Amino acid sequence: MVNHNSNRTSGKIRITGGRWCGRKLPVLNSPGLRPTLGRVRETLFNWLAPVIQEAHCLDCFAGSGALGLEALSRGAASVTLLEKNRTVSKQLAKNLQVLQAHKAKIITANSLLWLEQQSDVFNVVFIDPPFRNGLITKTVIALEQNRCLAYDAWIYIETSAENLAFKVPAHWQLHRKKVARQVTYRLYICHETPQKHYNTDYTD
Repeated sequence: MVNHNSNRTSGKIRITGGRWCGRKLPVLNSPGLRPTLGRVRETLFNWLAPVIQEAHCLDCFAGSGALGLEALSRGAASVTLLEKNRTVSKQLAKNLQVLQAHKAKIITANSLLWLEQQSDVFNVVFIDPPFRNGLITKTVIALEQNRCLAYDAWIYIETSAENLAFKVPAHWQLHRKKVARQVTYRLYICHETPQKHYNTDYTD
């Protein structure tokens, strides 16, 4: 999530594990940029440890790139980073160049429109959009309708702590859920079935 009026860089993200563990990378200095917290990423990638090696990953709202870069550092086969803001995309490209991260590609596009037009299939998907914009359910539906998920794909969803209104398909199993500060984060496993109806997720 980014404020479109800023192109300065003074903030930092720190990669928490893998080949680039401890590396710090610049991010835009903007009140609208909300990288996933380091301790949240540590917990998330502990959950993903059984599947992240050689996984094909999609970061639907890349922002700082914290989730996608962490996945690459921990052995993902590829990461596609979607980010509609060109200034943010340029900073991501610089960071990838610094890391010599050749297994990542950045696509400057609206995530929902891009999902309608592509045919790639992903093992791990990160959904961390700007809060309170109603994008989570739309992204979930786009992933399902356009068959972007591999069988037994893992999907990470990050929301504000009070947001319980998004929907997921009945065949997505909630694997883990945790709260950190004002953020709630969940990890689902997609068990593919013929069911296509959606249930509101109020799982504790």
